[in-house]
Amino acid sequence: MIHGVLEREPGLASVAVSATTRHQRPGEVDGREYRFLTDEGFQRRVDAGDFEEHVSFAGGRYGTLREEVDVLLAAGCNAILELEVEGSFAIRRRRPDACLVFIDASLGDLDARLHGRATEMAGEIEERLRIARAQREEREEFDHVILNDDRARATDELYATMRAEISRRGAPPPSRDLD
Repeated sequence: MIHGVLEREPGLASVAVSATTRHQRPGEVDGREYRFLTDEGFQRRVDAGDFEEHVSFAGGRYGTLREEVDVLLAAGCNAILELEVEGSFAIRRRRPDACLVFIDASLGDLDARLHGRATEMAGEIEERLRIARAQREEREEFDHVILNDDRARATDELYATMRAEISRRGAPPPSRDLD
């Protein structure tokens, strides 16, 4: 969905690349999908205070490096962070002006998507579904909730939400000049 929004209006925002300790999957590129770190490297960055937020999730560690967000904001970009619930709340505490959008889906849809992409083992899928069930209980704490039941409709809704939030905040969408 996010990539559909950014294809529609490339200068609207940029995605901050998260760091993770999970294994790199075939086709993933370090620095594009994630910044892949060892457990030790991740912990060093935690100890140094380099993370905006970090969590343990589904057997791995994930986090947003402060430098990722700072580079985007310094370039005048609206920064998108792809987070789970705990990370979202950590961002809200650090950056009260952040807009939190919960992308929801039925547990049946999540199950089908996880089985369809075939990147997790059966036990991992069950763990992810358990986590999703718990996280859905927190969705009312977010500024917006978008049901991802139809990709085109949900992308349209996310785009409209982002444009409305940018307008509400009184800032024109920035140009994309990060190179």
